[in-house]
Amino acid sequence: MIDLKGKSDIADYMVIASGQSNRQVATMADRLMEVAKKYGVKGITPEGRAKADWVLFDAGDIVIHLFRPEVRQFYNLEKMWNAELPNPSEPTTF
Repeated sequence: MIDLKGKSDIADYMVIASGQSNRQVATMADRLMEVAKKYGVKGITPEGRAKADWVLFDAGDIVIHLFRPEVRQFYNLEKMWNAELPNPSEPTTF
């Protein structure tokens, strides 16, 4: 997660996650939509879901990017926003 407050007017937070394949990225996007619907979040639709290399959700104050690893590395959004990369040897929990 990247805190964008004071850095951009597009959102307050950016969430970036990776799936290991197109299928996994698509499944992550589907699950995110299910959770959004469950909690009554309206007006967000995934962009790029059909190809599932990079799926983008614009949820107003939060922008969510789901990538395949190669695509995430190519665009390197963490570097663009000057954020620290997570340590791949440490598990990420939510």
